[in-house]
Amino acid sequence: MGCAPSIHVSHSGVIYCRDSEESNSPHQTTTISQGTTTVHGLFVKTDAADSIPSVLAYQSRQPPPSAGPRRKERRESGGASARSRTPHCCSVEAETLTSSSSSKASTAEVQVGPMRLTQYPIQVLLIFAKEDNQSNGFWWACDRAGYRCNVAWTLESALECFLDKHQEIIVIDNRNSKYFDAEDICRSIRATELSEHTVILAVVPRTSADQEETSVLPLLDAGFDRQFMENSSVTACYNELVQIEHGEVRSQFKLRACNAVFTALDHCQEAVEITSEDHVIQYVNPAFERMMGYCKGELLGKELTELPKSDKNSADLLDNINTFIKKGKEWQGVYYARRKSGDSIQQHVKITPVVGQGGKIRHFVSLKRLHCTNENNKQLYKSHREDKYTGDNSQSESGSYKCKNRRKDSVDVKSITSQSSDAASLQTRRYPSMARIHSMTIEAPITKVINIINAAQENSPITVAEALDRVLEILRTTELYSPQLGTKDEDPHTSDLVGGLMNDGLRRLSGNEYVFSKNMNLSHTHLPVPNTINDVPPCIAQLLDNEESWDFNIFELEAVTNKRPLVYLGLKVFARFGVSEFLNCSEATLRAWLQVIEANYHSSNSYHNSTHAADVLHATAFFLGKERVKGSLDHLDKVAALIAATIHDVDHPGRTNSFLCNAGSELAVLYNDTAVLESHHTALAFQLTTKDSKYNIFKNIDRNRYRTLRQAIIDMVLATEMTKHFEHVNKFVNSINKPMASEETSPHSEGSNTECTANIKNFPDNQTLIKRMMIKCADVANPCRPLELCIEWAGRISEEYFAQTDEEKRQGLPVVMPVFDRNTCSIPKSQISFIDYFITDMFDAWDAFAHLPVLMQHLANNYKHWKTLDDLKCKSLRLPSENNN
Repeated sequence: MGCAPSIHVSHSGVIYCRDSEESNSPHQTTTISQGTTTVHGLFVKTDAADSIPSVLAYQSRQPPPSAGPRRKERRESGGASARSRTPHCCSVEAETLTSSSSSKASTAEVQVGPMRLTQYPIQVLLIFAKEDNQSNGFWWACDRAGYRCNVAWTLESALECFLDKHQEIIVIDNRNSKYFDAEDICRSIRATELSEHTVILAVVPRTSADQEETSVLPLLDAGFDRQFMENSSVTACYNELVQIEHGEVRSQFKLRACNAVFTALDHCQEAVEITSEDHVIQYVNPAFERMMGYCKGELLGKELTELPKSDKNSADLLDNINTFIKKGKEWQGVYYARRKSGDSIQQHVKITPVVGQGGKIRHFVSLKRLHCTNENNKQLYKSHREDKYTGDNSQSESGSYKCKNRRKDSVDVKSITSQSSDAASLQTRRYPSMARIHSMTIEAPITKVINIINAAQENSPITVAEALDRVLEILRTTELYSPQLGTKDEDPHTSDLVGGLMNDGLRRLSGNEYVFSKNMNLSHTHLPVPNTINDVPPCIAQLLDNEESWDFNIFELEAVTNKRPLVYLGLKVFARFGVSEFLNCSEATLRAWLQVIEANYHSSNSYHNSTHAADVLHATAFFLGKERVKGSLDHLDKVAALIAATIHDVDHPGRTNSFLCNAGSELAVLYNDTAVLESHHTALAFQLTTKDSKYNIFKNIDRNRYRTLRQAIIDMVLATEMTKHFEHVNKFVNSINKPMASEETSPHSEGSNTECTANIKNFPDNQTLIKRMMIKCADVANPCRPLELCIEWAGRISEEYFAQTDEEKRQGLPVVMPVFDRNTCSIPKSQISFIDYFITDMFDAWDAFAHLPVLMQHLANNYKHWKTLDDLKCKSLRLPSENNN
């Protein structure tokens, strides 16, 4: 029987194999070629002109020798040495072997409390200076156990392999220090964050009988977890690895799952606090920090007794709580807490003891949320706090009974003397306070909703009833769609953007002393002579050939048209969608109308000029070309959308609505400080259009069609006002996205997108939501454009906001967006805030409907660009090196 072959790599890059003895085994086949070599299942793609790849993939390998003579032959022949060296991109010579085990281990299910985890096959990294029986022993042990194994021969390749694959077990050869320092390798791996849950095993030389065994402390100090006495037996190596898997690796795997639990805690809405058995704070989540006004660093390690207490709690409340939880019983009730600011807030608290080491209570987990109160339950709390927190076992064992009575009593103070009243009597007591609403013959939808919730509360469990209390509180507010921004620890860029774009602008000074000095109705008497479509210069025509692409460069069109891109792009887009045919107007009339509209955009604005209008028109046309959008709208809707995009910012002064209201401008007075600019854009556009028949594009359509078209245009332009941003997005998600997702995933549905779209099209209200969403996305699509265009738009809008801040300071007006000071503003931060707060959710919803992978990829790339600049503390639009260039 021939010995194992030796594999050699020549300097020319050719791999060849030489058997020590003449091979007559059918398994020992050798194929030598310039391009591919096959030796015992070893496949290596190579080329004589190129270096050998650093990772050799063993698809299969002969089983390890089981007899002594066979093992001896392997040692004599040097084993199947399959190494290769190649310089990596970082100029590191790496030597690695990769094993894909033939006996694949299936995934295992691991239970951690209520979590069921999937554990994938273990990955092992062997770090040896050279191949020998010990390295082969671990290799074959991994093969037997079904582990995925890599072998590295140098420190650099070991680190590179570990950072790439994150192996659970690492075996390091510590038998001979002349090749490499095993302890230094271990420290280098431990220096990475990824090694926290990795078990590192040191292979140490076998000690003779007369030699004293060395201490394990140096290995532990270096970062090793275990040591393995040199033993090349595959069984010994296998036993060691399997013990590690079922011991340390399984434990580390469970600990790693805690990252998911902590992520859930960090993002949940309820405030969570974990303390030790001695009431030392060990963890608080972000919701707790927001509720109490403290940061995590101020709380961790402190005893609860060190924090200020509210004087609104009863004297014996804390004693009663401790009595419950020390017995291992869960306590829940209402508790007053003092925030860092000194304010007292009423919380609904649930404290759960957790048994730990020694079978004793080691932690207390507290869940806290603001208690929804009104005047009735405040009085109830004051008169019955002793009853709520009594130490009586009958109530402690049935917290739901106690809370149920408290919830019923909170409906009407008179009912506190009737603890045993049933739901029917409670409904009778509730009815008089609702009699007037119930007796109304014409009910508003919100009234019907409140009545339904009130009825549902009567026989609901306590948790459901309390949740519905919170629902009622929200429904009674005026702003149902706008998120509530905290005033503390809030990103100033986000706060200023929200304040500047979403406020109604009523932050004016007393007396309304300031009048906007800019003339809002500029007259443009010298209009250029309209061009025919055949007169378009070749350079412009060439650019417009690409106008159907999302990556169309509007700034190039702006340059070649001398800042008149709207006319040329409008002619091309309107012709593509048959606008002239629908309106029954001539091409000359349409050209004249486009010129009038463009002339009323202010070229002096850095952002809100006709280039922005052309950009929004381009985006709208792009969206109208998507199949699902196209199938949801009829011809009138498409024409209305294109016209709305064209006029949506006409005569924009380069200032926000808040500025105009604070300045007491004529427009703000005219439109009562409500949607000032958006109302002006639509009103002026229709005034200009109907002023002269030579550019009145509506002169030939019948009255009913005109009214329908006009209402659609007005509705879309008004939708670009940011105060109702979240209302439009939420309505779109709830009325379009969710029903479509439900229908597409329904087992009774055919799954046809055409049918889904047809169902949506049957509802005119849904068509309105689609049009609103479309123009809103087109209006703020800058972060979804290619990076160079995105950067240019960011610079332009920032300059316009800087100019507004300068003018506000000059005139003594309230500064709407203080963060947009040209001397201190970070443009990357402002873009990140805008994307996080306004863009991401809206485009996720629009993408789910229209399917826009190109836009979402650009958005991700652009966000990464701004984050990179922000991480580098760069306030400009580009990296410093790019600015120098």
